[in-house]
Amino acid sequence: MASPGLLTAQSVRIKQARRLATRAFRRKSGRFLVEGPQAVREALEHRELVLEVYAEPDVATRHRDLRDLAGAAGVAWFEVNRAAIEALSETVTSQGVVAVCALVNVQLELGPTTKLVAAGVQVRDPGNVGTLIRTADAAGADAVVLSSESVDPHNPKAVRASVGSIFHVPITTDVDIHEAVKTWRDHGLQVLAADGYGASDLDTCIDDGTLAKPTVWLFGNEAHGLPDGFDAIVDRSVKVPIYGRAESLNLATAAAVCLYASARAQRRTATS
Repeated sequence: MASPGLLTAQSVRIKQARRLATRAFRRKSGRFLVEGPQAVREALEHRELVLEVYAEPDVATRHRDLRDLAGAAGVAWFEVNRAAIEALSETVTSQGVVAVCALVNVQLELGPTTKLVAAGVQVRDPGNVGTLIRTADAAGADAVVLSSESVDPHNPKAVRASVGSIFHVPITTDVDIHEAVKTWRDHGLQVLAADGYGASDLDTCIDDGTLAKPTVWLFGNEAHGLPDGFDAIVDRSVKVPIYGRAESLNLATAAAVCLYASARAQRRTATS
């Protein structure tokens, strides 16, 4: 039997929030779910995005700062029973707190200070999208762009994999990459494609100064890489050299290597 005052899995609010697990309802409602104390904490630091919080009763004691942040932001806090929080959770063992937030997708704004952008092209795995966002954030990128064929970054698994970075870096979705390349070039950014069979080598691009320039990096599909024909529209296709016997690098690792190489080169130029 549910405790008095606690929302249950049968509550209308919980049933509505559960629907946010689907992309169609996220788009229709303009909302998504954020799960776990750390991610909710990051969300509450951007108080205008958080619409409501659902938490088990002990969360207010174990993570008092969350309740304080929600109170300061005027965000509604609903206590729920275990069945309700599990209904909202995508993990095997829920951490007891879930926030409903407004979508973070924004229109990409390029300016003279834009130096580094990470673009995912037909990236289908939500874990990879979340990790790409996290890596771009860590490398100091100005934005993340996702093609119209990529997975929704508001997917619960993508949100978890971003570990809060979804709230730190501007994200633009449903982008026609072919059209975007023209815009990026008009704003003075070079476009590099991460490609295991690329004609250029990352080490060479570091040594010859290529990576010191404002750059958009394109990262392709996990299984197939970038679609055919992209070599013709980018400035360079760049491969990460493999010195050992590994056949290739996965998307997330390649993105980390490339973004950090650009970030280091740009910072060295800025301070020299």
